[in-house]
Amino acid sequence: MNGPGARGGTTVRDALRGWGGVTAMAVVCALVALVALCLPLTTATTATQNTTATQTARTKAAEECEAPEKQTLSPSSADGDTIRAIKNRTGEKRKLIVGVDQNSYRWGYRNPNSGKTAELEGFDIDLVHRIAKDILGDPDAVQFKAIPTDQRIPAIQDGRVDMVVRTMTINCDRIGDVAFSAPYFKTGQQVLAPKSSPVKGYDDTLADRRICTAAGSTAFAALEADQKEGKLPASTDISTTVPNQLDCLVRLQLGEVDAVVTDGALAASQAAQDPTVQLKGDAFTAEYYGVAMKKDADDLVRRVNQILVDYRKDTANGWQASYEKWLSATLGKDAENSEPPAPQYLRTT
Repeated sequence: MNGPGARGGTTVRDALRGWGGVTAMAVVCALVALVALCLPLTTATTATQNTTATQTARTKAAEECEAPEKQTLSPSSADGDTIRAIKNRTGEKRKLIVGVDQNSYRWGYRNPNSGKTAELEGFDIDLVHRIAKDILGDPDAVQFKAIPTDQRIPAIQDGRVDMVVRTMTINCDRIGDVAFSAPYFKTGQQVLAPKSSPVKGYDDTLADRRICTAAGSTAFAALEADQKEGKLPASTDISTTVPNQLDCLVRLQLGEVDAVVTDGALAASQAAQDPTVQLKGDAFTAEYYGVAMKKDADDLVRRVNQILVDYRKDTANGWQASYEKWLSATLGKDAENSEPPAPQYLRTT
């Protein structure tokens, strides 16, 4: 004879074998299905929240940003984790990995006449060699990676490069994504057009004209903002964008666009490549080039800032000598162009 406990056990087993069991199983399945549905929903919600938080932080940083060229750390020669990781690379890998341009004449340019190797040369390239010499003791301990304008920030964030030295303007939007050194050059946006063109500068003569800019450039951002605010004629076509700035010069030569807007320093070098084009009007912005690095690479930022201090002081083989070699022919000896901008550091910690 079964006791109460046994009767209870039998009843439960019997229930599970009958319709009660089916009902119980249905409840369990429903719960499992609900959990399965909720998990990806929760993951997606978390991802969305993280993305929103990041965008909010970047927007806040941009709104609070003033004088972006000062948003950098004070100089230091000390090695930190980032620099030690670079120094600890072995064999052929023991090099500074730097994103550069290879199409910007006199800045970052692969000269086809420099021999079989067609070495990179220019103002930015000189600076890269100086940084490599200071950190690794060898100016040639560099692995150059040619990257298009719109890939400069992703290349840094993805760890494909240690830094980017590529006529990269320091601005409030970008300092939310990467860290910058102190400025090493001052320039501004200008218009480049054929000498025979009726375009006179950044004014109403651009009405009904097609303008080319590099994708992801400060030039395009300026045009887009000014057109919305009515500072640029509404009929100006700014839809043509290209991966690399030099592509705009090609589009201009082919007659596919009527003008190019880019940094005056780059435009002057393009005019040197093609004597049929010229700068039109004055610069309509003031911008600074900086070396871009990862947001958390504080020791590398400080080290580059120290290198820039020494580079400016070195009259024989530093900033001034590089300017004379590469840029004075196109930019002249005007003090505003031919002297490095004074470093200013807003952040000390």
